[in-house]
Amino acid sequence: MNQSLELLPPLSSATMSRSNGRSEPEVIVNYGDGFAYSKHKMEEAFRPGGFLEKPPAKPAAIKDPSAPVLKREDVDLIVREFEIPRANAEKVLSENGGDITKALRALAAAPSNKSSN
Repeated sequence: MNQSLELLPPLSSATMSRSNGRSEPEVIVNYGDGFAYSKHKMEEAFRPGGFLEKPPAKPAAIKDPSAPVLKREDVDLIVREFEIPRANAEKVLSENGGDITKALRALAAAPSNKSSN
């Protein structure tokens, strides 16, 4: 990691940000790639009850590991050819173990909701 341990002097009124009227945060360390740490944010992170003590957020949906892996191309084929929603195509594929041939046969054999006028 390319870093420079250069400490900056405390900010004076001359170094205040003119765009919003507030002074810039005190910088602890500037890195060569342009990233820096704010003293206030570091203190907030390490104080008791700070955001480092909170557990990480859980993912929105945990997938079943035993579920078959669906190929995007297979789902796209079913959506395009049968003109059904993506969720329905994924459901049919997963019901048939991810096998596109079985899924296509099941869809072709299923009664259609459209009237044959």
